[in-house]
Amino acid sequence: MKKFILILFLNFSFQFQAQNLKIIQKPIDYSKERIKLSLDYMKEHHNLIQKTPNITPKIIVLHYTAGGTIESNFRYFNNLYLESQRATLKKQSSLNVSAHFLVDRDGTVYQLVDPELFARHTIGLNYCAIGVENIGSKAQPLTDKQVEANAELVRYLAKKYPIEYLIGHSEYGVFRNSKLWKETDPRYFTGKEDPGAGFMKKVREKLTDLKLKSQP
Repeated sequence: MKKFILILFLNFSFQFQAQNLKIIQKPIDYSKERIKLSLDYMKEHHNLIQKTPNITPKIIVLHYTAGGTIESNFRYFNNLYLESQRATLKKQSSLNVSAHFLVDRDGTVYQLVDPELFARHTIGLNYCAIGVENIGSKAQPLTDKQVEANAELVRYLAKKYPIEYLIGHSEYGVFRNSKLWKETDPRYFTGKEDPGAGFMKKVREKLTDLKLKSQP
């Protein structure tokens, strides 16, 4: 009887947490040209030849936007082509960077791309990673509401997809010599510091029961 009550309590707790998470659909334009560029990227950088830019998510990567607002970042990600100023990235592909989710400073979560579709956000891991961008920067630290929202979002995604890893963008380099790393150009790597060690610690503390790994 006690076991039955405990199961009911755990189920109720998860349902309550899931109800707290509201995801607002705000899709970027995943046009035929974006599909083509995504397939080209997957072939050239991940050595994957596919007819559709679908992914099987295994990793969730948390980022920050380094500034801006929901609208300015949405407009940026909605651009198909990368701007010329980002020469290092554009040399590898003209496909613009994007993310699957964008989290505002009040914790509101927006979905920009279906989690099972390719988005360019983390070198070497795009083919299997869901990207979550947070409005903020080093000078504008991420908020406690963003901590809560990211934890709830990760919990939701881990229930829906075969997620094994949760990392911050700054931590992606530990995968470079692993089987998960797929990058055909060994010189293509950029150092990152987002979203910050303190933020990752707070999010992970809320998800210890999921036992998500931070390295291969």
